[in-house]
Amino acid sequence: MKLFIFSLFFFICSFSSSVFADRVGFQDKSSAWQNIKSDHFIVLYKKAPQQFVENTLARAEEDYQKTATTLGFTRYKGWIGSSRVKIYIYDDAGAYKNSSGLGWAAGSVVTRSRTISAYPSASGFFDSTLPHEIGHIILRDFIGTDAVVPLWFEEGVAMYQEESGRWGADADVLRALVEGRFISVEDMSSLELSRDSNVELVRIFYAEAASLVRFLINEGETYRFARLCREIKNGSRFDWALKKSYMKYQTLQGLEEDWKDYLGHEKSKKH
Repeated sequence: MKLFIFSLFFFICSFSSSVFADRVGFQDKSSAWQNIKSDHFIVLYKKAPQQFVENTLARAEEDYQKTATTLGFTRYKGWIGSSRVKIYIYDDAGAYKNSSGLGWAAGSVVTRSRTISAYPSASGFFDSTLPHEIGHIILRDFIGTDAVVPLWFEEGVAMYQEESGRWGADADVLRALVEGRFISVEDMSSLELSRDSNVELVRIFYAEAASLVRFLINEGETYRFARLCREIKNGSRFDWALKKSYMKYQTLQGLEEDWKDYLGHEKSKKH
């Protein structure tokens, strides 16, 4: 629970870094950057600690493999050579803010250019920021940058990659159900959030997103989740892709009912 709350705190403090970064022009991409490379990543840095840079490269490769596996993308080839993902490590928070203009963010991603930006002292970088942003890139790389999917689906996939994103969400959703604060899947699918959104609404939304994606992956079998993403990639609307991949879910309401039953069953196993 504590870890999941931290993940939500991280999100609230840096809301939509992955969304707003697509509109931000990072200014400092000069030749002064040093770099180290692996099969799928290039880490670029100036004065960041060498050990942090090397750890970033190693963890990025681990997260890449883990994400592709957990999402069922067994034939996913990813990025090699000139297509590698670039991870810019700024010297500190000040340098990151000056370049990005995102003073409130601990990190950000531009999915179209496969670029991640952060700085060494960013809280939760290895456990939350890095796997979360890699999750965004891999999902968008697989389904297409222009594919239309609900926000809960995209953010739920990214949060599922975090160390903290898989734990605590179910308990928060059950509490929301009991207290009458639960957001239906249909409402979640049309909900739009911004930095001005109510913090409690954001917290519940992200708990539900993480829990629902976890349910789709773990209880619906990974191959079905991979098929859902392939259907989206091939141009199917999200609701139609869901019907084709999880045949028993002909409506979002049907998905919600099974999800709630699963949550109740998980709760009973713990008592």
